[in-house]
Amino acid sequence: MERLRALRGLFACVGCVPRGTRRRERGRVASPVPPCAVTLLLQRLQDQEGDRAQAYCELEHVLWEGDSRPPCGVVNRLLAEVSQDLTAAQGVPDSVRTAASNVLVALARTHFTLVMAELQGHLKAVGEMSKEFVLVTLSKLFSSYAPQCISFVWLMLAGLRSVVGWVRGGRTLRIACAGECRPQSRGARDSPCTSPYCRLSQAPFSLSLSFFLFLFVTDYSFIFFMFCFSSVVKQWLEGVKVHLGSGKQCPWPATEIEQIYKNLSQLFCSVLRNWQDCQEEEDKQAVLEAEATMMAVLLQEELHREHVWEQLLWLVHLYQKVQDTCRGTKSLSIFLEALEGVQSVIPKDKFLAITSAVFYQLSDDTKEHSEADRAELTHCILLQARICPEETVLFLQSQLGADREAGCVAALGLLGALARSDEPVMSEKLPQVVEAVQCLCSDPRTQVRRAILHFIEDVLSANARSCSAWDVVGHIFSEFSRSTGRRAAGDLSAQEAREEGALQELCMDILGSLDVSVRGMTKLLWPRLLLYVVPAQYTGMLIPVSRCVQALAERGDLMVREVEELDAHFLSSMFQGPLLTPQTLLARLLVVAGSPFAGSELQAAALLLMQNLHSRIHRAVGAMWAAEIPLLLQCLQGKDESFPDSAEWEQHLLKFLRASLDTMEDEAWTRGLSCELSRWLSSSPSSSGEKSFLYKALGTVLGACKEVLHVQEKLLQHLEEANAEEPSEAQGMISFLSHAAESSFHTVLDTLTMFASRLCKGQKGRISRLKKMELDSRRAHATRSALILAHGSLALRASKEQLLAHLEGDIVGNILLLYSCSCRDLQNTLALVQSITDFSSAFQAVGDSVCFNPSLKGKLLEILTDLLKKYSLGTPVSPVPLKVVLALEQLSKLKPSLGTKDMCDMLSLCCKNVVLHPSAEMMLKIKKSQQAAQYLQLLQTSLKALGRLMVVLLETETSGLFQNIVHRSMTSDNMWERKRALQICSQLLAACEEHGRGDACKHFGSLVGLLAPLTCDPMPTSRQLAVTCLSSLLRIQAKATNGVIKMGDIGSLCEGLNDRSTVCQLQTSSKIARIVYRTFPLEDTIDFMMAIKDTFRKAKGMRVRAAGRWMITFLQMYGKDICRDVPLTNYILRSCTSSPQHSTFMPFLSQAVVILTRCQADVTTDSFFPAAWSPQTVRHGGE
Repeated sequence: MERLRALRGLFACVGCVPRGTRRRERGRVASPVPPCAVTLLLQRLQDQEGDRAQAYCELEHVLWEGDSRPPCGVVNRLLAEVSQDLTAAQGVPDSVRTAASNVLVALARTHFTLVMAELQGHLKAVGEMSKEFVLVTLSKLFSSYAPQCISFVWLMLAGLRSVVGWVRGGRTLRIACAGECRPQSRGARDSPCTSPYCRLSQAPFSLSLSFFLFLFVTDYSFIFFMFCFSSVVKQWLEGVKVHLGSGKQCPWPATEIEQIYKNLSQLFCSVLRNWQDCQEEEDKQAVLEAEATMMAVLLQEELHREHVWEQLLWLVHLYQKVQDTCRGTKSLSIFLEALEGVQSVIPKDKFLAITSAVFYQLSDDTKEHSEADRAELTHCILLQARICPEETVLFLQSQLGADREAGCVAALGLLGALARSDEPVMSEKLPQVVEAVQCLCSDPRTQVRRAILHFIEDVLSANARSCSAWDVVGHIFSEFSRSTGRRAAGDLSAQEAREEGALQELCMDILGSLDVSVRGMTKLLWPRLLLYVVPAQYTGMLIPVSRCVQALAERGDLMVREVEELDAHFLSSMFQGPLLTPQTLLARLLVVAGSPFAGSELQAAALLLMQNLHSRIHRAVGAMWAAEIPLLLQCLQGKDESFPDSAEWEQHLLKFLRASLDTMEDEAWTRGLSCELSRWLSSSPSSSGEKSFLYKALGTVLGACKEVLHVQEKLLQHLEEANAEEPSEAQGMISFLSHAAESSFHTVLDTLTMFASRLCKGQKGRISRLKKMELDSRRAHATRSALILAHGSLALRASKEQLLAHLEGDIVGNILLLYSCSCRDLQNTLALVQSITDFSSAFQAVGDSVCFNPSLKGKLLEILTDLLKKYSLGTPVSPVPLKVVLALEQLSKLKPSLGTKDMCDMLSLCCKNVVLHPSAEMMLKIKKSQQAAQYLQLLQTSLKALGRLMVVLLETETSGLFQNIVHRSMTSDNMWERKRALQICSQLLAACEEHGRGDACKHFGSLVGLLAPLTCDPMPTSRQLAVTCLSSLLRIQAKATNGVIKMGDIGSLCEGLNDRSTVCQLQTSSKIARIVYRTFPLEDTIDFMMAIKDTFRKAKGMRVRAAGRWMITFLQMYGKDICRDVPLTNYILRSCTSSPQHSTFMPFLSQAVVILTRCQADVTTDSFFPAAWSPQTVRHGGE
């Protein structure tokens, strides 16, 4: 110890005269030591050879090597050379001085005492020299050699006091206070030095000093915690830990410790006196760091605490002026961490000053704090809460009622952070805080509402038992419902709508991320969550509710709780709303799972809730649901593609419901479920997307009920409540009755008969005026239409025995009764036609051996034909005739079959309504209307039905089909009519081909003559249909004559007909003609020519040119073989000349005459044309 004290005195004396000055006076000192790497590099520096910075870097590398230990003589010369660069006032670049500083740090590894003495001497020296890098080097030594620095602390105090005396600001001040190393050639705000050996380039020098003072008068483990925020401090703390672990004790006696505190206090006062008015931002930050650190050390000595309290307000004032919030807050945290470790009470006014300053920084909405800034500010408040929990909590609570929104939000965030910190003192204060936050529940400000939700999230993650004074779970749901209502109102701006949507997502995230293992969470959630499953306003929250229930189920917490275990909030909520029965729970989950607007994720959540709550719904469904619900979930997740649309999904879900009821075998429970669904159905608005599924679900449940009176009661209730004027309500009523009839057919039919008689009662008798007005109301007529449709749907779901027993008498009888009492408007008419289609289809499915009542069939046919006659004009356009065709198709299939005459008359009417109408002008209007797609689709369906209806007639008659029905429309000027005729013709020819009927060959010539011009029709679809008909005709002919089909590749020629060029279309048409004529029967020549003549007389444009091409091609191929048909051909061609359009096809007639005169010797041009037409004119026209 005596030896060490002697060294201290020696260093103090040596420090008075800087070594650099003495070395410059004496010059170079020779060394007897043999040359080494250090010596060679030193000689380069002394001789000013090469780059000095590079030489210093190489020298540093050599000194860091493990076996490098230069002799003392070399060390003295090296210290002299380095000191010249380190303390040079000017002329030396910062890069060289930084490299020189690193050399000293490396040299201290083996000669620490000499290096420290050199630096202390420079620090205390007076005169013109730079001390910036002296301070930087001392900081680096503290970082690298913490244990060795302990003995030199008292020297540092003396040196720092001398620095404080002459430095007023700028770079040296910042280095003295904070130890920053910044190159001179760069700006004041440039980054510190990043040299790999500058280990403390950003570490506070005063922190280093204060650390060693603090180290030997306080608890060592706490010091390590206090300084762990700095990565640099961590480096030299590791060195201190090694020193402490070696068993070394504090080297100072108590008297010297007191002197050190006294010197530090004097240094503290010097800093206040000299640097309190600094103006530069970085100067203020450096002084704040130094003062906070020194105050933290002085707090350890009771004698100096009063002085610290006196200067604390100045420190807070300086903190408020610093712009870098994060760095300033770290300085305050140093002081607060030290304050936490001492047994001393801070004055209340001083503590509130710190709290207010930090809180103002955090809640200042004019500043944009980064996440790091907010984290540091929050950490500072948490430190204050550990020191004075009562005062901190009271201060934050006082800010909750402030008018400033930012202050209220910041206070909520800090209270949440305190709750999340899980401090023992906060656990006691948390119920009080929760109760205070509850007062803000009705605050309308969006940011406050969001902050409250985040506070609840923090509280629930820490201690759910502290929420007993406030139903925080209920607030989450209430906030979700509040946002839903505001968005549904539609009076929000786009920004406000986004904010409300974000609040909804936050509510879902909070509930979905709850940790059910937190103490008190199970009691808080279960069974309270069940209250929010049923109300519709919480539907969107079913996803997080499902996750919570799933987690509780996995823990085995879904057990029945006794009423005594539940808190008062839950009990009051339980009895304010409807009783939460198992039927209520299942009804709500079923509706959500079946809603087409819910989305697959919400539907899956409802199914998972059903599976996890099966024991609360019914004890018998556990095993069945465990097997079936995962299959339903697979469908929703896209693993099963067997349910492509919502209709099939509904059917599968209803099947699951029926299977569940069958598994229960509990009539009372099923009846209760029907009552619950009935209540939901009655309270749902017509516009609700859930009501459609509710009708089907209630019908399915009623079908499972065995009590007839109950089923009839519910059927009548909803038949009377339903407003059939709404299409959705009418469709719901029909599906409701249909699903109920699947298992209770007789009960449903009897109820319908009873209800229908009520609607038709008194129509022909004497009734009161009020009753008559009720029966003639629009709602009554709409109800009759819905009931007519319901009877048809009922027939489709009836079994064979039920249908045979009740179709003709009850079902059809009720339909005709209801129709006779209706106003015969469009709605009732369409309902009648659709119901005839439905029950005819159902009866046909029974079997071919069953015959329908002939008189009843005739009556129905009469009604349908009357409707066709009524709408035969086609103006205005109506879907009725199209629907009638569909009904006639099904009705005509019922035995006994119709007579030929009746069938032909019916087909004629159908063609008149479907093929001839609508007109071209009307089609243009239809295509521009909103219902265009729907009407055109119905038109296509009706055309197909008409084609199938003609197929039925094929069994008895074919002669009139083509001539009377197809012929006229194929030559029409209406291109839409021609297209529809071609569709019918293609279906008819396909049917003839399928059934092996060769009757179509009897009309081969006329059909070819009609189809030939249509290969160049203006509509591309018509051109393709014409080729399709020709192909079918050729196949029918080949099969009938047992010939070989010589069609060629007609399919490939169709591509040419799609060409936009008319020349290409005509060429392709001629090629098709040659293929068709290869098997043309010559006995059909006259029929062919007559059909061509009709085209010449009625058609225009490309169709005439195509007809002429086909006629010329035919005469070129068979002109010599038609001798016996020449007179008639002559007559046909001459009759064409009387047409007013003869100028269009005259060239083709002239060419035909030329061909015939060449082929037939006894034929002359005079026999074809009048005398006014000379042979030269005819020949010229033919050419």
